[in-house]
Amino acid sequence: MIQITPQTKVLVAVEPVDFRCGIDGLAQLCKARFQADPFGGTLFVFRSKRGTGIRLLCYDGQGMWLCAKRLSKGRFKWWPSATPTNAASVRLLAHELQVLICGGDPSETRVPEAWRPLGFP
Repeated sequence: MIQITPQTKVLVAVEPVDFRCGIDGLAQLCKARFQADPFGGTLFVFRSKRGTGIRLLCYDGQGMWLCAKRLSKGRFKWWPSATPTNAASVRLLAHELQVLICGGDPSETRVPEAWRPLGFP
């Protein structure tokens, strides 16, 4: 089972991918584009070229998960664009991923920080 916790590292691919490639093809993209180990527990998010579907790729310790969602109407409203540093991916927090999966805009979420250092006198 995929467990998405606040500590889960989530990387969203900036460029759309060809959804004809399966688990092996997406795992190769993780290595090539992100220089990230697809077997390291990171959850990778990819978007279709038309913007109507997303795929999530994650390794849970026993095998790879490939989850897909295609919207019945419309497109995913938010998707990261190319950054000045030409990064291939953008990192999201767990609650922002939930908003993205529901078709929302993760940049508009307003939640307190997940962890704050305690100040002792």
